[in-house]
Amino acid sequence: MASFYQRESGYWQAIVRRKGYPQQSRTFPKKSDAEAWARDIENQIDRGILVDRAEAEKHTLWSVLERYKKHVSPLKRSGGLEKLRITAIQRESFTRTKMAALTAQQLADYRDARLKAVSGSTVNRELNIISAAINHARREWGIRCENPVALLRRPAENKARNRRLERDEEKRLLNELEAEDGGRDAQGRLTTGTRNTWIRPLVKLALETGMRRSELLALRWEHVNTKKRRVHLPLTKNGSARDVPLSKAAVALLEGLPRSIDGRVFPTTADALKKAFSRACERAGINNFHFHDLRHEATSRLAVKLPNVIELAAVTGHKDLRMLARYYHPRVEDLAKKLN
Repeated sequence: MASFYQRESGYWQAIVRRKGYPQQSRTFPKKSDAEAWARDIENQIDRGILVDRAEAEKHTLWSVLERYKKHVSPLKRSGGLEKLRITAIQRESFTRTKMAALTAQQLADYRDARLKAVSGSTVNRELNIISAAINHARREWGIRCENPVALLRRPAENKARNRRLERDEEKRLLNELEAEDGGRDAQGRLTTGTRNTWIRPLVKLALETGMRRSELLALRWEHVNTKKRRVHLPLTKNGSARDVPLSKAAVALLEGLPRSIDGRVFPTTADALKKAFSRACERAGINNFHFHDLRHEATSRLAVKLPNVIELAAVTGHKDLRMLARYYHPRVEDLAKKLN
């Protein structure tokens, strides 16, 4: 049976108690609203369809994302990058909504606003994170709520990129990644060079090997063997280990690096790499070029040396040759030379 109490604030609290069911309570500005809610709860109990939404009323999407960021993201291979994305999502006002009140309309508004600033693929990655956090909260944390992300129309994914370094762009990029403390602009950012000495050799190794950003950042000295000219990656994006052969230039680069105390070859973070790389591209006047495009560039260069696609896939780590084809972008002029 339902009970109703008026608080000092003037609001009305409704409490529904029924043997065999958890107590349900909620506060409303009007008694009529409290009575209507109580009747609905009692009707759900009578029909055996009551879902305990106490936890969903207690937690906001922000708090769910925060818990997910602290306890689930660190267990993932790309956890560092996911944590950065979650922090950015948490700045949005809709994340302060209680889980029980979160609607698809709020997420649709967020989607549409983000599409004005970033690509469809980026928006889909962010929605995937929100959806994963909600589903985890439902399964593991007892937060009974709907997942409104499942109701959304997803934006179209980006077309496959085919951006390669042109003319002297590589030289200009590497020049801007030289370790030096140059002048600063009005925002206090360096106008030339970078203070992070690890970024330039990391970029050069990416161009030599085609390794992914996550693989480069996770690389440890115990897995580097310059005598046998290879590095071992115990865990990659597709879930399996692989060995990456090293060119003479890659061997020389690695042998010239200092050893860090923590055992990592490149003791820097994904966020630091992202910022240093994007700023270097901006200063060098290199437009529409992302760090992942280095993998496209390296794969296209390696394909010239390794025309056997099976050997090429063994180096790049692609299990699906269709995916490998998305990373191979030969220049038309180079193909024309081969025809002649």
